[in-house]
Amino acid sequence: MTIKSSMIPLLGLMTLALAGHANAQEQVVKIGVTGPLSGPNAFAGKDNENGVRLAIEELNAKKIMVAGKALKFELNSEDDQCDAKSGVNAAQKLVDGGVKFVMGPYCSGVAIPASRVYSEGGAMMSTVGTNPKVTQGGYKNLFRMVASDNQIGSSMAVYAAKVLKVKKVGVIDDRTAFGQGVADEFLKEAKNLGLTVVGQEYTTDKSVDFLSILTNLKAKQPEAIFFGGYAPQGAPLVRQMKQLGMPAKLLGGDTLCSPEMGKLAADAVNDTVFCAQGGSMLDKAKEGPAFKAKYKKRFNLEADTYAAPFYDQTLFIVEAMQKANSTDPIKVGAEIYKSSYNGVAGTYAYDEKGNMKQAPVTVSTFKNAAPVPLVSY
Repeated sequence: MTIKSSMIPLLGLMTLALAGHANAQEQVVKIGVTGPLSGPNAFAGKDNENGVRLAIEELNAKKIMVAGKALKFELNSEDDQCDAKSGVNAAQKLVDGGVKFVMGPYCSGVAIPASRVYSEGGAMMSTVGTNPKVTQGGYKNLFRMVASDNQIGSSMAVYAAKVLKVKKVGVIDDRTAFGQGVADEFLKEAKNLGLTVVGQEYTTDKSVDFLSILTNLKAKQPEAIFFGGYAPQGAPLVRQMKQLGMPAKLLGGDTLCSPEMGKLAADAVNDTVFCAQGGSMLDKAKEGPAFKAKYKKRFNLEADTYAAPFYDQTLFIVEAMQKANSTDPIKVGAEIYKSSYNGVAGTYAYDEKGNMKQAPVTVSTFKNAAPVPLVSY
């Protein structure tokens, strides 16, 4: 058939119309990430962000369809600096930018005030903030992807009493929402188990000199010291324990399970640091080794503490979108509450407050300055 010249403009208009129709069938879904992307905990914030990035890249490659539209996922990252004020500002910026699904915050002290902003802005929040108060605000569509402080702190006390066989413990916390919360839970369970608390000291999440408080504790001869705080403080703390010739073990929560502890403290951590982390043993999980290899290939880094949960929860959210046939956070959240997801780091299922229904806890130590899992509870 010969196309008359008079028909060419009409064909052009039809082509434009079809292209416009195709574009209309694509929907951009913004996934927000908030965490410490600068400062001493930036290694954790980048690790969390990379977990989400990896999930988004895989999802975009699959061309996910929901309600007749191809979803295009877009990563929106904000640096909350592990600071409450910065975290609230970051939350407001994400909400104002139309982000309805937020991964983070990492720090409990940010998660608690930011949760209100996300709730009022109609956004879903998935956090690793472990302080019990994080899920006690009564907000819907707020999920804690790991065990809470009461599980982490109490598990470390059980391990100290029943496996390490210690009788006398000291406690140090950095007065952050996370540090104080996990230390309080350790103290509570330690006393229930009959351990003697010989001393309790306080510091900050900016300190690097612990010689004074360690000297006070050394005189009381604790067999173990529980530290409620983060790796950038935990590393100099264990080095200074060695410097003072203290034979005590250093115990802590999930933040001390980070490979960053080994990088900062070198061999001072070996067989001395014991930590409890929310989640199962990734090395022994069915998909764990493959995930670690995939992460290493993509980012040329070893996966840190929470890359896998951030990856898993992102995929869970999108699976819920498909089941709900909607990207409305209310409908997606309703699907998450009533279902479960088998991820790399375990099975994700939440109660009505957003806590994990069955959150395993793994106790690890360090060998050759690298974390090695010992047992799961």
